[in-house]
Parts: sequence; C-alpha cells; structure tokens
Amino acid sequence: MGKRFVKSKKVFFVLLLLLSVLSVSVLTSVNVYATEFGGSAYKDGAEDCLCGFIPPPGYYFINYFLYYSADKFKGKGDNPDNSDFDLEVAANIFRFIYITKQKILGGNWGMHMFVPFANQEVTLAPSVSQGRAGLGDIIVDPFILSWHFKNWHLATGLDIYIPTGRYDKEDFSNISRNYWTFEPIFAFTYLSDSGFEVSSKFMYDINTENNDSFFGGDYQSGQEFHFDYAIGQKFGNWELGIGGYFYKQLTDDELNDQEYVDGFKGQAIAFGPVAKYDYKNMSFTLKYQLETAVENKPEGQKLWFKFLYAF
Repeated sequence: MGKRFVKSKKVFFVLLLLLSVLSVSVLTSVNVYATEFGGSAYKDGAEDCLCGFIPPPGYYFINYFLYYSADKFKGKGDNPDNSDFDLEVAANIFRFIYITKQKILGGNWGMHMFVPFANQEVTLAPSVSQGRAGLGDIIVDPFILSWHFKNWHLATGLDIYIPTGRYDKEDFSNISRNYWTFEPIFAFTYLSDSGFEVSSKFMYDINTENNDSFFGGDYQSGQEFHFDYAIGQKFGNWELGIGGYFYKQLTDDELNDQEYVDGFKGQAIAFGPVAKYDYKNMSFTLKYQLETAVENKPEGQKLWFKFLYAF
C-alpha cells in the first residue's frame, strides 16, 4: 500500500511538471499586452507567515479557503461609489508543490500548481444580480528557486495564469479572466533566533488581452504591482501577528487600443490579524483582512483559512 502510494504520488507530480512545461511552450504563441471589472488574476492576501521560506526537497499540499464580501465598488474622482454593488465569493484553492533535490545557482529548484474553484455572486443594482460557480484559472510555475541562510530565506519564480475557467462575454460575473497573466515573483522571510518574523511576497502582473470582452471589444487590463506581507512572533507552536496586502495598478486599462475610463487604475491596502499553529507535519493558518484606501475596485473584507501538509 505504501509503495503504491509513493509511486502514484510521483506520477502525479511528473504530470504536474509536464503541464508546467507545456504551458511554457504555449508562451511562444501568446502576445503579451486597472483591470477589467476592477478584478485581478491573483487573490491578494493569500500568503502570509513564512511565504519566503520554501520547504526543503519533497512533496507538499496546501489548501486555501477564502470568503470575500464587498458591499461597494469604490470609484475615484468623477466616478461615484456604487452603494448598490454587492460581491460575495467563496473559493477553495488546491496547491500542489514539488521541490526537487536539484540545485540551480545555489538554490533548490521546485515547481507548483494551483487549482481553484469558486462560487461567486455579483449584484450591480437591486434587481440586477448574477451568480456563477466552477473551476477558475489554473496557475503553474515550473521554475521556482529558493535559498536558505541563517535567518533569511529567499524565493523567486514566474507564475503563469492559464484561462481554464468558465467565461461568457455576456456575463458580468465570471470565474475566469479569459486572458493569460505572467507574474514574476520574489519573496523573502526574515526569522530571528527569538522567533520574530517579517515576510513578504512581491508580484508584478503582465496581462494579455481579452479578445472577447463584455465591453464589446478587445480589453487590455493594465499591469499591476502588489505584495502580501506578515509580521509575527512565534510562541512555541503558535505564531501571532498582523498581515495583509498592498495593490497598485501601474498602467492604464485600454479598450480597442484606447485609454478606458480615464485609465481606471485600481488600488487597495488591507490589514488584519494572523494566527498560525504548527502540528507535526501540518500547519493551520487563520486570518482576517479589511480593505481600505480602495480606488476603482470592490472594497470589502476577507477571511482566509489555510492548511499545509508535508508528505
């Protein structure tokens, strides 16, 4: 039984590697170009404690559960707040990680894949609402590198968002973005001898064009800079602290190669408490995040529960 389990586990991660390599080969045929509906590919705030600490060689599984609620869409300048707006999302994301024993530039080479499922309901006016559920856009990264020093841990990679989810241009509530996103990442963790931690994951999103947009043309979402962060202190198996994220859109949205709605650039800052508990080969993280300083995006709150298992 044990040998069969190990064999099937290895087969699964070989398939993960093949999928990652396939996605990279597709890049040669894709033309890279605030974001459509004020959304973005990455679920900001997903990472927290030890996000720069990539584990040693082996197989790992992480499950993220997210509940997000927003009761307004924050505009800017001449764009008023939409107080009739309401958004509720319940999502579960499976993440599969394989860290090899291979060293590249002194760092461990690894790869991962995210498989998200979501149930989303959007209300634009009292009698205008729509709900959708299903598979979201799968994320792969075939080339993660990580380094470990006495108190510092570093990681880098390129996450690739594949438009695998359900999308219909007639809908205003879609699980998929319907375009590819390429996201270079850099993450670090500083963990002192006394258990004090500062961690952050920095990301820059380059979005391709949505050629089947709700807005009746080719929609180009702008490029985005964002980072997740956590500051905490360990107490035995527990770690308590604060965490959240910063999001800023840097380039304008475009519709049919022209600036859309005065650029429609989004921004947001979020913060809240984080609690993490380690038990044997598992860890459990619970966190709450409140959004503020929001522009051209929904403004709300997030509740996350994360589970990690090391095989």
